[in-house]
Amino acid sequence: MSSAAVPPVPGRLSALLRLLPFARPYRGLIALSFTGALLASLAQLAVPLVTARIVDGPLAEGDRAALVPLLGLALVFGVAEAALFFLRRWTMNKSCLRLERDLRDALYAHLQRLPVAFHDRWASGQLLSRASTDVSTVRRFVGFAGVFLAVNLVTCAVVLVLLLVTYWPLGLAVLLTTVPLTLVGLRWERRYNQQSRAVQDEQGELATDVEESLQGVRVVRSLGRTDLVFGRFDTRARRLRGLELDKVRTLALLWCVFELHPQITLALILVGGAVAVSGGALTVGGLVGFVALFTVLLWPILSLGFLMAHAQETASACDRIGELLDAPVTVTDRPGAGPGRVGTPAWLRFEGVEFAHPGAGEPVLRGVDLDVAPGETVALVGATGSGKTTLTALVARLHDVTGGRITLDGTDVRDLPLTRLRTLVATINDTSVQVAS
Repeated sequence: MSSAAVPPVPGRLSALLRLLPFARPYRGLIALSFTGALLASLAQLAVPLVTARIVDGPLAEGDRAALVPLLGLALVFGVAEAALFFLRRWTMNKSCLRLERDLRDALYAHLQRLPVAFHDRWASGQLLSRASTDVSTVRRFVGFAGVFLAVNLVTCAVVLVLLLVTYWPLGLAVLLTTVPLTLVGLRWERRYNQQSRAVQDEQGELATDVEESLQGVRVVRSLGRTDLVFGRFDTRARRLRGLELDKVRTLALLWCVFELHPQITLALILVGGAVAVSGGALTVGGLVGFVALFTVLLWPILSLGFLMAHAQETASACDRIGELLDAPVTVTDRPGAGPGRVGTPAWLRFEGVEFAHPGAGEPVLRGVDLDVAPGETVALVGATGSGKTTLTALVARLHDVTGGRITLDGTDVRDLPLTRLRTLVATINDTSVQVAS
């Protein structure tokens, strides 16, 4: 069994499109969650505009009576934001948990249909990490990061338009400062992709080591190989730690840049706004509203680094899950397969059976002829690796013969539906086969 079934492939955001078939049944809930989050953000944007109106209106004119309706309006927006926040959380949790269940079920069902040859090539820890850790990563993305990535991008666009409308020179300055931020994010994207995939694959390798050592714990202890097994585990654990630290360093740099950007931009706004107010180009209320709008923009900017990193991790997870879902099911029912006339017990016959593993140069079995009468017991004796287990696996079509045929009461086992065949044949400990009686 290989320790790494496929080479690491950097995650691509296009890999997120794999989630569309699973998201489609819940598109209404997902759309409602997105709408709730977006409207909550827009309600939050309304408060700075009301603040600017209060400063330039009632406060500047000393009209206390005019304060009441404006303060009430701000309160309405605040209550609306809270209600929309609840709506978003409720719909988000329902949709993402159901999508996770469907994805996990589909993956598990596909693994059950895949031929034994596939499972021989793949380390069990890699399969476990994809079916558990990667599916959970997808759920967290759908339930939080995906929605807010879209909402925050829309919020950024809306705020930038409002800033340009409020005072276009400062708004243009803010817009220009986003250019280097975007370039930095794109520069570090590929590196984080590769690091995320390396961590996910190493987690699978570590899970394989743990599973194999626990399953063979009696043998390990009886042979005095505890230190050897622990050393191998510790080496992988240290490697995983190093890969995680590489990913943390990259994410820390991204956070540093995304944290520094708004602080520098805010300083430029205060300096430029003060000059504009002193020159009469901007009112005090306009500056207060501009700064308040920009502070609303802080969280979307700061979160973009984290959300993009999460999106890249999810893209890698989708690639890893897709590698399993795309694996072909090579042992299937033949067109027109029927129940056949198979008795219990049945006459089992091997006729010139040949079998070669995929990609192998030489067949494991060649020209096997064998008759097993109903009620008869046959023992196969041979050296390890001579093909005894493979021969028994061919009866239940855990592998398909590559030459000749196997019949039950004269019916080729490939002409029987798999569900019917596997109710007739039982395999015990992968070493003995019995035709159901």
